[in-house]
Amino acid sequence: MNNEDLKTMQAWPLERKVRVSQLRIMEWYQYWNGQVCVSYSGGKDSSVLLDLARHIYPELPAVFVDTGLEYPEIRRFALSQDNVFRIKSKLRFDEVIEKYGYPVISKRVAGAVEEAKRNLPLGKITTGVQQLMGTYQEGRSWFNFPKWYFLIDAPFKISDRCCDVMKKAPLKAFHQTHGFQPMVGTLAEEGMQRKTNWYKYGCNIFDSQYPISRPLSFWRNQDILAYLKQTGLPFCSVYGEIVEEAQMSMPFMERKLHTTKGDRTGCMYCMFGIHLDQSPNRFERMKHSHPKQYRYCMDQLGCGKVLDFLQIPY
Repeated sequence: MNNEDLKTMQAWPLERKVRVSQLRIMEWYQYWNGQVCVSYSGGKDSSVLLDLARHIYPELPAVFVDTGLEYPEIRRFALSQDNVFRIKSKLRFDEVIEKYGYPVISKRVAGAVEEAKRNLPLGKITTGVQQLMGTYQEGRSWFNFPKWYFLIDAPFKISDRCCDVMKKAPLKAFHQTHGFQPMVGTLAEEGMQRKTNWYKYGCNIFDSQYPISRPLSFWRNQDILAYLKQTGLPFCSVYGEIVEEAQMSMPFMERKLHTTKGDRTGCMYCMFGIHLDQSPNRFERMKHSHPKQYRYCMDQLGCGKVLDFLQIPY
């Protein structure tokens, strides 16, 4: 697969995307003799995936990782669905950031900073150090992060391990215990790493240490919203409503869907991508929508000092 393949599939009409995604779901289900489940976050993407899958296999189980980082509306909505297993991580978020560090900017940047902080004092010029210096030659240009070199001097720990510890580890343990192979509702358009993985593997990864299915990879966020709007499928109230508005897209005006409240509803206290948020950013919105969680985040978890260092308003 390559970028042209992805663009072609992203341009398909929604009806065709539904058929192809359900075909990938059936291939996954049949390959594993029905021992599969949906990794369900309660968000709009995984809600669409669960609906597509249960149109074919009504009794298909879902698994929700209760990390304590979800919006309360998301948690209630996820656990209100039928046949949902609830699992928890071994560490709380405050324990994760104390042991490893804060998730900031992106998974790749945080990983490079953690590696550099560990190795620079020893005089080791590792890949992470080279990436932050902008001298990494083996990868492509987007794997170099010289603008984030200053994070090496941050007076707090930085790490990319939060998701691995709080979500992936309990999910892997659950799948190994129960024998289920997971399906996730991730989209390739959400990041370069997901896009690159789709180029390499496609939607279904059968031959891997950790097999996984990503049947919605070639969908766009607009497809997710259109599916929810057209089908009337219930989704979490934290998003508000789905509305349509005209937007200028050269060389013509087009109508796009968007949610009236939150757009992405991942972990409440995560700072990955915060530098890309439009104003008001996620924490500025949280200050008004979830004041109790906001105060805990800024004061007790110490996210305020991190945002101060990044010079990001909150």
